[in-house]
Amino acid sequence: MNIHEYQAKAVLREFGVPVPRGMAAFSVEEAEKAARDLGGPVWVVKAQIHAGGRGKAGGVKVVKSIEEVKREAARLLGSTLVTHQTGPHGKQVRRLYIEEGSQIEREYYLSALIDRATSRVAFVASTEGGMEIEEVARTSPEKILSFSVDPATGFMAHYARHAARALGFGRDLVKQAESVLPKLYAAFLAKDMSLLEVNPLVVTKAGALVCLDAKVAFDDNALYRHPDIVALRDLHEEDEKEIEASRYDLNYVALDGTIGCMVNGAGLAMATMDIIKLYGETPANFLDVGGGATKEKVTAAFKIITSDRSVRGILVNIFGGIMRCDIIAEGVVAAVKEVGLRVPLVVRLEGTNVDLGKEIIGKSNLNVTPADDLDDAAQKIVKAVREAA
Repeated sequence: MNIHEYQAKAVLREFGVPVPRGMAAFSVEEAEKAARDLGGPVWVVKAQIHAGGRGKAGGVKVVKSIEEVKREAARLLGSTLVTHQTGPHGKQVRRLYIEEGSQIEREYYLSALIDRATSRVAFVASTEGGMEIEEVARTSPEKILSFSVDPATGFMAHYARHAARALGFGRDLVKQAESVLPKLYAAFLAKDMSLLEVNPLVVTKAGALVCLDAKVAFDDNALYRHPDIVALRDLHEEDEKEIEASRYDLNYVALDGTIGCMVNGAGLAMATMDIIKLYGETPANFLDVGGGATKEKVTAAFKIITSDRSVRGILVNIFGGIMRCDIIAEGVVAAVKEVGLRVPLVVRLEGTNVDLGKEIIGKSNLNVTPADDLDDAAQKIVKAVREAA
């Protein structure tokens, strides 16, 4: 789960992390009031959407008068920002963050994330603040420092000193780093974050180390422990189909392709998506119904797939171990009878109760194409989609 910048900064502020003062605004009037309450002479008007690249898209503006605050607020609220992370459709701006201006001397990059290889929290730091870390990694990998924190000891002072030296900090900034970085680590652990990105981390002209921006993502599986974080969720920023899938505990991610996929198991789902690409088409989603899916969950999953108007074919690929093929078949039949079937459907079933599953689909009188294996299924759905085009 992602949250907005102003929400992320509020979370960090709880842990004593230095962030600029700012206020959220949902209208031009609120933006004006926030600017007056913060005091001048410089403010930053920031569009709040769940995407990077806001500055390049005109979503972050430094202004020097209340009138400019009002003008930029009126321009941004209700507008659609298109960045490299939003896709061509962009995201509508429904809220702003009015922040006090900062006198920036230097910019750095700092993030914390889960290192899957070591099962530890890893920090990434770079002197190239304000840039996309992927671009820095591609063009100047020597400018990136990364290190993992030993969970047995927690965040020790030598970690901060190591990062500070790599960033070229002087003595006073090293001391500040020894204060700021442990607080970021504490926030990361306490709130079950999966990503904490500060870009840029700045040194002001007064010599203060400040987190000027903050992007935070949380582990969905731990949200039950954090009702305060769940309350920050902005459903406007999420795909409607993904929201519906979360209600049924389905692992669903919307993609840009044309073939909808219903699979059990993340590995099999990835293999299914890969083989669709191999035969020249693209998947419209990642959907893992899991090993313990019920008829109701399968029905919901199928309805979510068919609600995507870009879907021109559906591939159901089930290898039943814990998941029973008859349950999948019952769910598919129930969903098709409820919402109809406007695109080709290929079903490959194998494993537990496979014969019963095939019998259920066979007796349904639905226009379903059976497949013997994954390769056969992929070829059939690709061919059907192309013939129907």
